[in-house]
Amino acid sequence: MKNSRQTCSWPTSDPLLIEYHDKEWGVPIHSDRKLFEFLILEGFQAGLSWLTILRKRENFRRAFDNFDFNKVAAYDERKRNALMNDSGIIRNRLKIAGAVTNAKAFLKVRKEFGTFDKYIWSFTEGKPVHNGFRSLKELPARTALSDLISIDLKKRGFKFTGSTILYAHMQATGMVNDHIRKCFRYKELGGK
Repeated sequence: MKNSRQTCSWPTSDPLLIEYHDKEWGVPIHSDRKLFEFLILEGFQAGLSWLTILRKRENFRRAFDNFDFNKVAAYDERKRNALMNDSGIIRNRLKIAGAVTNAKAFLKVRKEFGTFDKYIWSFTEGKPVHNGFRSLKELPARTALSDLISIDLKKRGFKFTGSTILYAHMQATGMVNDHIRKCFRYKELGGK
């Protein structure tokens, strides 16, 4: 049940969405494992609802070794086939292969920059962007910044990292605070 505080309208009445909105969405993340988790989940979400992903999130964590990018990078054909047979996750051969490709590219970024966190947050100079939109209608599906990051990730070999997916990743990991101004989370996360 929704509380009486003003909030963004997208969580509707689903408890998973409400909890995700109230506790996770827009919170700055600096853990490489969590950044990798959201990168993979956002890629699997393409063409589906985020609620579908949230409902399967624990299954994804189990199936993908809690998003240990070192382990995912080493997945062989047998493991990929096992994932294709796992009814608890989204069974899409291209997205599964993309997750393995992304884990390998993720490791290369870590080798170059020390951490993926240092790399990805450099695009916002290490600080969240507080957009201060007044309604959900103002929220873009992508921005010039997500275009730039998407292009850079693709050059580095990442898959399923188009600009729209990247913007969703930026929102999820707190690189941008897209809670609407009247939402109680906007100010809690540093919006003015």
